Amino acid sequence: MTDELDKLKLSLKSATPQPSEAAKKAALMLAQESFEKNNQNNFQGSVDEARPMNNRPDKKVGLFKGFSKMFSQLTSKQAYLGTASFAAIILAVGVTQNLDQIYPQNPFTKKTVNNSEKPATKAKEAFASVDEATPSNDVVVSNDAAVSSAAPTALPVPNSGAIVLKESRRVPGASVSEALGGVSAGVASSRPSTKFASKKSTRTWRAYTRSRPEQISIPEASTEAFPEAEANGLKLTADNPVSTFSVDVDTASYSFLRSAINFGQLPPKDAVRTEELINYFSYDYKNPTSNDGPFSTNVSVMQTPWNTGTKLMQVGIKGYTPPLSEQPPHNLVFLIDTSGSMNQANKLPLLKQSFRLLLSTLRPEDKVAIVTYAGSAGMALAPTSVSDADKIMASLDNLRAGGSTAGQAGLQQAYAIAEKMSGDEGEARVLLATDGDFNVGLSDPKALTDFIKKKRESGTSLSVLGFGRGNYQDATMQALAQNGNGFAAYIDTLSEARKVLVDQVAGSLTTIANDVKIQVEFNPATVAEYRLIGYETRKLKREDFNNDKVDAGDIGAGHTVTAIYEVTPVGSDARKIDELRYGDASKAESVSVGQNDELAFIKLRYKLPGENKSKLITTPVQADRADIAETEANFAAAVAGVGQILKGSNFTGAWSLKDAEALAASARSNDPYGYRAEFLSLLRLAQIIKK
Repeated sequence: MTDELDKLKLSLKSATPQPSEAAKKAALMLAQESFEKNNQNNFQGSVDEARPMNNRPDKKVGLFKGFSKMFSQLTSKQAYLGTASFAAIILAVGVTQNLDQIYPQNPFTKKTVNNSEKPATKAKEAFASVDEATPSNDVVVSNDAAVSSAAPTALPVPNSGAIVLKESRRVPGASVSEALGGVSAGVASSRPSTKFASKKSTRTWRAYTRSRPEQISIPEASTEAFPEAEANGLKLTADNPVSTFSVDVDTASYSFLRSAINFGQLPPKDAVRTEELINYFSYDYKNPTSNDGPFSTNVSVMQTPWNTGTKLMQVGIKGYTPPLSEQPPHNLVFLIDTSGSMNQANKLPLLKQSFRLLLSTLRPEDKVAIVTYAGSAGMALAPTSVSDADKIMASLDNLRAGGSTAGQAGLQQAYAIAEKMSGDEGEARVLLATDGDFNVGLSDPKALTDFIKKKRESGTSLSVLGFGRGNYQDATMQALAQNGNGFAAYIDTLSEARKVLVDQVAGSLTTIANDVKIQVEFNPATVAEYRLIGYETRKLKREDFNNDKVDAGDIGAGHTVTAIYEVTPVGSDARKIDELRYGDASKAESVSVGQNDELAFIKLRYKLPGENKSKLITTPVQADRADIAETEANFAAAVAGVGQILKGSNFTGAWSLKDAEALAASARSNDPYGYRAEFLSLLRLAQIIKK
């Protein structure tokens, strides 16, 4: 009996063809794509609508009407089982059910399904193309929302946000996620990019994220842009001994870098401003004793970690922090972008939470006004004392996103209100919170810069808080902040909001010095070559240093500013520029006796708030000077090295992110808020991404 049963099993097995793997995938993806088309990815209203609506007049009804609600209540495991069951249902009813209601475009061919064709014919053609396909590791990507039948493995990735390329092309050996832009299941592509041309894809992604604001992702069709600046080169001291730049206390670049790495990307090179990475961290510099001399100057010379033949000269200044009782009342205008692009969890909702944190730090006598802009500007809250906190909070809660971005109108109204508020005691400041997408009005950075330059003369400063990814215009943000006598920060998490608006609130809102410039003269008798690390967008002409009409950076209470030079001592084998055969030796010989041991002479020029005449601080630097603790200098050097590596610098040689991690790990001692520990975590992630 057993033999007969075995024979029967063998006969049944031989008579049953093995299922095609391609057919399995085709069936599963057909079901998944149907679910995505009719439920999960169903945009509610036009792509320009900011808020999703529950009822749609054109919403399809029928057999699959309840699947969206059903799937939203399932666990992840149940959802997978439900998807498989859903595939079986579609296969069973595919001959009689009109597939046009399920999937309007055939996912396995370039052909668009015609409503006049018979359902059975369409189903047969869809699966016949899979059976006839030749197995291949190549992926074909086309302009249609479909994938060529020559590559049945190249199926659309649900919820990816990836764009479909304009022309069909074959990518040898590429995975599906690589062919579609490297985005898979909501995880952003590892390819850094600043600008994308697909307008249709950008609109589609925006509509999707607006209808699902809880999902945060970076679209492949991005319009992010960053200021371009050529990296500082090596200077020959004998020919060019003087370096001049404006101070910078902005930190936006570091926060953007963190956001990119946490999304599985390395940031675009133009997004990396090394000085902002360095200045993101506070260093243990000595405190000035009064506002009469609002800075302490700290200088140390140490061995360069990535080059044994050079040295790093670190210049650190720390601002005076006046007691809270001595700080004038704050008059703040929250200029809030409420355009449609802000309707994402890491934009307007995070913005509201950030301003709530700021309000918790203000005093009852401080005043706040709220101006919004989206299509047109409007005052959401007249100037109100912080003592009436409930009224301010209610105004924030009522903000909704929708419309285009009328940045010019918003700025004009915010400045008008700030000028009236500055008539009271204290200084006025506009806090612009936006994703940077100024698409109505003055959208050109140059035009915006000119507008801000005119307005800053009134005494009202402008600071910029950037939010979100996808259309972040860093170039615009920098132009506004640098010319508005304010700071620029990028808020990617609530923790970052706390750092900028709570922990550093005094520095963010109280200015202790304007137009702060640094000029360093190197001694040709001791320094053969030098280069400034970072500050590419802050360079000034030599003659600008003594010109009080030239605008420069401002420093808030308690802020620290760090600048690092890599210098090559005279006689070092690391020298890269050859000496001239007929060079002028008198330049080095002209150094006075008693100055031969100096590496450099540092000059710092600044204005006290409300004054037009600058003051000068000078500091000579000897080769063995060490004002800064070794751990502080080492950590700053590690951050400087990381910035150069991510920008693709040729000066760091074989020194790697792993080497930077080891150096930074040895200098974590002063880390009360865990920022240095977070930096180490980012370095470990960056090493994985970079491989």
